[in-house]
Amino acid sequence: MEERKDGLKTPDREAVEFLVRGQVQGVGFRPFVYRLAKRFGILGSVANNGYGVVIRAMATKDALSAFIQAVIEKAPSLAKIASIESRPFKAGLEYKNFVILESEKIRDVFVHIPPDVATCPMCLHELSDPEDRRYRYPFINCTDCGPRYSIIESVPYDRERTSMKAFQMCDDCQNEYHSPGDRRFHAEPNACRRCGPGLGWHGKDGEKIETDDPIREAAAALRQGKIVAIKGLGGFHLAADASNEEAVAELRVRKRRPSKPLAVMAADLETARLICEIDAIEAAALTSPRRPIVLLKRRMDAGLALNLAPGIREVGVMLPYTPLHHLIFTFPDAPRVIVLTSGNPGGEPIAKDNNEALIRLSGIADFFLIHDREIVNRLDDSVVRQIGGKIRVIRRSRGYAPEPVTLSIEYPRMIAMGGFLKSTFCLSKGRGAVLSQHIGDLETPESIDFFEEAVGHLKDLFEIEPEAVACDLHPDYPGTRYAMSLGLPVYPVQHHYAHTTAVMAEYGLEGPCISVILDGAGLGPDLTIWGGEVLLADLYSFRRLGRLGHLLLPGGDAAAREPWRMAMSAIFSAFGPDGLENAILPGLSIISKEKRMVLTSMMMNGVNIPLTSSCGRLFDAIAAILGVCLTADYEGQAAMQLETVSWEAKDEKVSRSYPMEISKKDGMLVLDLSTIVKSVLKDLKDAVPLPLIGISFHRWLVEALCLIVKKLSEETGVKEIVLSGGCMQNKILLEGLMTAMIRKGLDPYAGELIPANDGGLSLGQLVVGGTRYVSGRTNGGC
Repeated sequence: MEERKDGLKTPDREAVEFLVRGQVQGVGFRPFVYRLAKRFGILGSVANNGYGVVIRAMATKDALSAFIQAVIEKAPSLAKIASIESRPFKAGLEYKNFVILESEKIRDVFVHIPPDVATCPMCLHELSDPEDRRYRYPFINCTDCGPRYSIIESVPYDRERTSMKAFQMCDDCQNEYHSPGDRRFHAEPNACRRCGPGLGWHGKDGEKIETDDPIREAAAALRQGKIVAIKGLGGFHLAADASNEEAVAELRVRKRRPSKPLAVMAADLETARLICEIDAIEAAALTSPRRPIVLLKRRMDAGLALNLAPGIREVGVMLPYTPLHHLIFTFPDAPRVIVLTSGNPGGEPIAKDNNEALIRLSGIADFFLIHDREIVNRLDDSVVRQIGGKIRVIRRSRGYAPEPVTLSIEYPRMIAMGGFLKSTFCLSKGRGAVLSQHIGDLETPESIDFFEEAVGHLKDLFEIEPEAVACDLHPDYPGTRYAMSLGLPVYPVQHHYAHTTAVMAEYGLEGPCISVILDGAGLGPDLTIWGGEVLLADLYSFRRLGRLGHLLLPGGDAAAREPWRMAMSAIFSAFGPDGLENAILPGLSIISKEKRMVLTSMMMNGVNIPLTSSCGRLFDAIAAILGVCLTADYEGQAAMQLETVSWEAKDEKVSRSYPMEISKKDGMLVLDLSTIVKSVLKDLKDAVPLPLIGISFHRWLVEALCLIVKKLSEETGVKEIVLSGGCMQNKILLEGLMTAMIRKGLDPYAGELIPANDGGLSLGQLVVGGTRYVSGRTNGGC
């Protein structure tokens, strides 16, 4: 007991230093700790440093225990505590109260950087309050919301290391920023109309148009059927009235996006319910601080333009996530649902800078609604889909990046380059892996420039200079070429193995696991095109234990753009040349006879017809045989449209029973595809409804893959099953596989926070490359 000046005894005080790791900077964590310390009578300090947040606390043992428990249980909603370490320290007389200290920068540690988050309810209340000084201010924010990663230049996360350094706070904002009890204490983007960013209204020629309210002008232009480029958190969007088919059609022509689905923003959840069917899980995703685009079943009678998502049952919907979005919808003449698609010509990165947008989007937008806060890191909107009762990320960007994945062991400083489509890259340091934001398809010089720009910035931001690099096996991928140019040890990782280990990393699995990887294409070690694979894998190596039967890929990559080629390939494989002459296929007559004859000749003579086990190309073949999709202008179009058709019969209790043949070849279980092709053609001839054929095909594939996996599980004793690859974004397929495998006593795992498509490849590559680098191994079947 300590003795007071009046001679009475007080309980002994202890001095403990707590290091809180995780996403605890830029989320209001220090003022939260300050308020708790005052409540529990704690003396000491709190500060950011390169490791996280350091709390030095002096109080009785009971008070300290209650205090740290409250830190864990009551943390701000945006905080994610990874760990709390504690140690005693020697406290001096300097602790007479509790204070917030300036940030301390420590090199060579892993720092969590928060993603951008949607405007919080309290800021929305102030935004609509005529008595508040930020009434209708389009850049209102606080420690609970607003821009984060999109404005960060370096760490620790303080205003002078963000693009907000260009705006000197006024006295009122300064008082809020420096007041620990205020909701805007150290809110780095803090600003108001007097001192912060502002808006401008520009014509398509880039010239500024004088107006007292640019937002009102934008709302009116949208109602008039105009296309407006709007600068957001991570880049520009192109906006149009989602109920105006002519406006949507014109946007498609100007953007060079003939039929790929366009996302929309609804004014609020009630409006979203009017245009789509929404369950509780989807509603929670829509209204979450991340505010992703959520794929939802469209109500066809709701008045949306039919050309938003041709041939697809679902439409991508998001809710307003910036004050500017909310303000647009306050005008009575503003459409209640607007198209809000990435501000870029087809195939290029999203525009982020004002001058860049005024040049690149001048041929698309009629008007520009811009602001003068610089975007440091460009970010597309994230996309999610509810599958099997879980929200699963399809595209990981705003609201998610650059949240790290916690790895099961310490990894070296590495970089992994990802794939060719839906590209991302991944960096590691210690037990943290940083998956970049969505980069896109590396098909244009502009996309490759964005890839290299993002690599440089994320390396600098997290202070990671890689010791080694992992990449795809394919030598012609831009990421592979970039990896080879770095002069570092290179670890090529087979495409489908990387899909497997990405899921293993997300769930902390060490293996062995059996994986079912279904996608469009990935180079195999045998130099054939894989895509329907069953692997046995751990973090060191894998073995191929099963696959789909081979089909010819007539014309190579052209077959992915023209599914009719895969229809002819599938029929050729099942029946030979005679089958092509006798097959009567819906819609195939639109393909010229000359083209079909050339393709037949290619297959008969073995010219440019690589072998593939691709599940994506199998979906293409079935979709084209049924006449659902003969040519595609975006990746996965045929499969998505086949899924849409199949949903019409999803609730049918009885489907067609298609035979299956599984044989062993070269030590692998191989699912023969000729049986399904023959069955589909027979049903087509017998005028079986297309939805019933489609759902029966899905169920045939699920049953066949489950039989293969169950047999391999019994042989190996492995029950953990990984499901991944772009085809696993198909709701019918993934839900069917998971349900069937659980019934068979297996434990299936499918990604939630990491995309099943190629957006997750870089994480899987990093885990394999890092494991091999540390162990000294080179490869284990690639």
